[in-house]
Amino acid sequence: MGRALDPLAKGTMNDTQPTIDPSTSALLVMDYQPAIVGRVKDGDALLARGAEALAIARRVGMHVGYVRVAFEPADVAAIPATNPMFAQAAPAMSASAPHTQVHDRVAPRAGEIVVRKTRVGAFSTTDLDAQLRARGVTTLVLAGISTSGVVLSTVRDAFDRDYRVVVLADGCADPDEEVHRVLVTKVFPRQARVMEIAELAGATGG
Repeated sequence: MGRALDPLAKGTMNDTQPTIDPSTSALLVMDYQPAIVGRVKDGDALLARGAEALAIARRVGMHVGYVRVAFEPADVAAIPATNPMFAQAAPAMSASAPHTQVHDRVAPRAGEIVVRKTRVGAFSTTDLDAQLRARGVTTLVLAGISTSGVVLSTVRDAFDRDYRVVVLADGCADPDEEVHRVLVTKVFPRQARVMEIAELAGATGG
């Protein structure tokens, strides 16, 4: 019965090639921070691809947003004992530390959205949704680290919020390369369209 009620059971979101309207779309660059880039293989190449995606998005007039994970002292103090992962990690991710800022190779420009989160996904501890809605954004194009962390959480949450979701497979990375492969080839296509950064210009008419 569960499969019969699944609206995606007969296919995936990649069954048709996406066309992206830049005026109602936003590229979200998530957790591209020095402390996190260093956890994945070939971070320099990932940064170069992220910069390429940003160049395309800005050229065609897409909205651009950034998500970073970092903690003020009050955030650290408020983490409950039921969340041991963040209780352990948060003290090393001070909001003012250089290693928690957006990496300078993909730095935000004036007027672009920048939010600071204190949990895995991009939405639950930020006003990102309100900022996107205020700009008329209905499609999200995601790049982030890690694929099994912020990207997975944000795909699921964005889908539930009725955004159209696109994942840039080579704009994401994970410490476990096999996990990355499974997510972008088997899991994400059920709720998002998956493409390479090289396809973004064509999909946006650029």
